[in-house]
Amino acid sequence: MRRHAIGAALAGSALLVSGMLSGAGAQAAELSGQTQQDSQADKATATARVWVTTPDRAELLHERAPVAFRKGQSAETTITVDPDTKYQTMDGFGASITDSSADILYRLTPADRDKTMRSLFDGDKGIGVSFLRQVVGSSDFTAAPQHYTYDDVPAGQTDFPLRHFSIAHDQTQILPLLRRAKQLNPSLKVMATPWSPPAWMKTGDSLVGGRLKDDPAVYNAYARYLVKFVKAYEAAGVPVDFLSVQNEPQNRKPSAYPGTDMPVRQQAAVIEALGPMLRAASPRTKILGYDHNWTTHPGDIESTPPGEDPETDYPYQLLDSPAGKWLAGTAYHCYSGDPSAQTALHQTFPDKGIWFTECSGSHGPSDTPEQIFRGTLTWHARTLMLGTTRNWAKSVVNWNIALDSTGGPHNGGCDTCTGLVTLQPDGTVTTDAEYYTIGHLSKFVHSGAVRIASTSYGTTGWNGQLMSSAFRNPDGSTALLVHNENDDPRTFAVAVGDQSFEYTLPGGSVATFAWPRSQTLDPELSPLSLAGATASAVPAADAAFAFDADGSTVWQSKAAQAAGQYVQVDLGTAKQFRRIAIDSGGNLGDYARGWQVSTSFDGTQWHPLASGASTGQLTNVDVRPTRARFIRITSTGTSDHWWSLADVRLYK
Repeated sequence: MRRHAIGAALAGSALLVSGMLSGAGAQAAELSGQTQQDSQADKATATARVWVTTPDRAELLHERAPVAFRKGQSAETTITVDPDTKYQTMDGFGASITDSSADILYRLTPADRDKTMRSLFDGDKGIGVSFLRQVVGSSDFTAAPQHYTYDDVPAGQTDFPLRHFSIAHDQTQILPLLRRAKQLNPSLKVMATPWSPPAWMKTGDSLVGGRLKDDPAVYNAYARYLVKFVKAYEAAGVPVDFLSVQNEPQNRKPSAYPGTDMPVRQQAAVIEALGPMLRAASPRTKILGYDHNWTTHPGDIESTPPGEDPETDYPYQLLDSPAGKWLAGTAYHCYSGDPSAQTALHQTFPDKGIWFTECSGSHGPSDTPEQIFRGTLTWHARTLMLGTTRNWAKSVVNWNIALDSTGGPHNGGCDTCTGLVTLQPDGTVTTDAEYYTIGHLSKFVHSGAVRIASTSYGTTGWNGQLMSSAFRNPDGSTALLVHNENDDPRTFAVAVGDQSFEYTLPGGSVATFAWPRSQTLDPELSPLSLAGATASAVPAADAAFAFDADGSTVWQSKAAQAAGQYVQVDLGTAKQFRRIAIDSGGNLGDYARGWQVSTSFDGTQWHPLASGASTGQLTNVDVRPTRARFIRITSTGTSDHWWSLADVRLYK
């Protein structure tokens, strides 16, 4: 695992004290219970509850006063939530109880350990962590003096019958913690990932580096080894929901910790052997492929053996191979590239899932605690909390769940990694920024929730705008996460159907808005898909950005507003609609001062449909039921300002 200074969380964010989240936790738990009763008792008013974390740590998952929806639109930048547009189903959010994390937690007294576990896994008194990615054997984060697997034999020997297989190492600390985590959160899901097969299966007879021996008997033995692990963990009370066969298979030169160079052909061979075995032994366990970065790291390309393909399209090759039929999908890490790679893969393999399974923060030697907390909170918010979920991730998983104030213990590898919580030298446990970015998800977005549409104007690369992601829980409640990328406070609106509210978030802050299901918020109109539509514009530039369901990509006139400038869309076939939402994006001054909507069946003969003047970023144009193939939005006013279209939506 290769680390970069992408933000981290230093100890000292907030002290874990008894009941630190008891108020917010109990209230979050009440949210689902009140859904039916409250919505029927008051159909005229819907209310959202609000939890905020600020980069100066003044508010840490702090519940503010609720805010009421009202009928009507706002002139402020508006995040429109559309529960009828659905994306991926969520599995959970969390981290890893590594051997190092287990060591840290067992340094605590039993009472303090249970308090810390509750703060992590209890959805009432803590953040309700709902996904754990567990190491099969040893990683760099181990407190053991020597790296290990579950079938180690003296150098030069082999154990194809797996007679020496044992998970005894995990029985003392790791498994008791996992069982306690599942008690605190029964919906917790567990993934398992090996950093290395046993050394006797590998070239070089070492856990550090090398490849699997290119032998069908070895592939078979490794598959049986993984199945034995899954069965042993299930027998120990920890069923495994997901399994990958190699952590970071392109990291060919791990820094003194277990790792394996596993090219596509070898991973495919292992999966083809593993698939039938696992289906028979543990049907619940899904196999995930790849488990590495969004893009191949430049260092991994450079370390490719001479004459070999660096396999920069590794997940595509794997899913396209015969092994693909055994894969539920692909797992990704954060150390190279950006989350848009997930959407690109989804578009090629829409029937396969995507899970985000590892990211650890990092920090420079001279960074202050304040810099580290702010940098971690904001980077993780826009890139992981929102960036991965807006790009089809079914999980968001950090690395270690707990470390000490030195970033350890560890044996090789990363020496600047941080956890969700940190054990301080005085024996106290503090929460880090990752605790809050995961908590804003895990506390309010339940297992089985579906991501739903919400307009979003920020980017993972930072553009100072508002970024969002929304989810509909199985009980019908909604959780909307918003991050203000700007350093200054930002006022905006949230709209659902014909209801909205306005809110102001401090610069750099993160918020979760949660509301129960309410008839008041049931939209009367349904979204019309624009899939396959094409666009054009005068001035002619990037017209497709106006119709791509992405508020961060914007068509701009790039000239002062003038009559006759237009953007139009070809729906491919004639479709009926009743509303056109004209969304100019995150910059409030960029709306059309005057506009006309026209329609056509052939793109030649146009018929005026509606006209008016905008007063803010979002203009909803309600029309009689209208059928057309082409729709044109034309500027009819003048202004020194450009005008922009970030997200044009149709409703029927």
